[in-house]
Amino acid sequence: MKKMITVSILSAALLTFGLATSTATYAQRYYGSNLCGYTGFKCIKIRRGDTWESLFHNQREREIVKRLNRMNMPVRYRSWIVVPTNLSRIKLIDLSPFPTHWQTNGKKLILVNLSSQAFGAYDASGQLVHWGPVSGGRGYCSDIGANCNTSIGHFKVFRKQGPECISSRFPIETNGGAPMPYCMHFNGGFAMHGSTLPGYNASHGCVRLFFEDAQWLNQDFINIGTPVVVTR
Repeated sequence: MKKMITVSILSAALLTFGLATSTATYAQRYYGSNLCGYTGFKCIKIRRGDTWESLFHNQREREIVKRLNRMNMPVRYRSWIVVPTNLSRIKLIDLSPFPTHWQTNGKKLILVNLSSQAFGAYDASGQLVHWGPVSGGRGYCSDIGANCNTSIGHFKVFRKQGPECISSRFPIETNGGAPMPYCMHFNGGFAMHGSTLPGYNASHGCVRLFFEDAQWLNQDFINIGTPVVVTR
């Protein structure tokens, strides 16, 4: 019973946080700052010399905190991170910003929410089977001098490539070549793919994923034609 109550509190906090951020610019920096004031979470300062491994010796707990903070880069790039207070007992699914069921009309479905900076993978029965962090378009990209928000709407995956996938456009200086491992194109040149995630929306319009999530989606879940719904 205590665990159910704790999970409910966490879910409510994440939902409230998602609703709050959706009214602001989705490209704002660093996911999770508002969670610091919620029951079930605490924020800690990052000090010189800190690493993910030194802060969280347990690999399972370390991965949960990285995913909660939407970040797979070295922790030294942050001045603070948010941590669940019951980290030793919580499961990753407890921190999902998505409902456990969704109407999928008998098909697999990928939901991407740019405010929550997360994706949810639903099977054909509408059950949430996995979720993970994302980093979407940063809003304005100075190298192209234009808006680079991730497009919202309903799409379908029309092309997949493996770990060798690269961009045909970025970086601008070299007319392409940026790694996009396990890319899954869903909107013109824009794709979901493995990359570094800094904890805020930072891409040119693609949906960046943790590398292991990109590999799993590409190889084990997504098919050509799988629907992708992007919301803000």
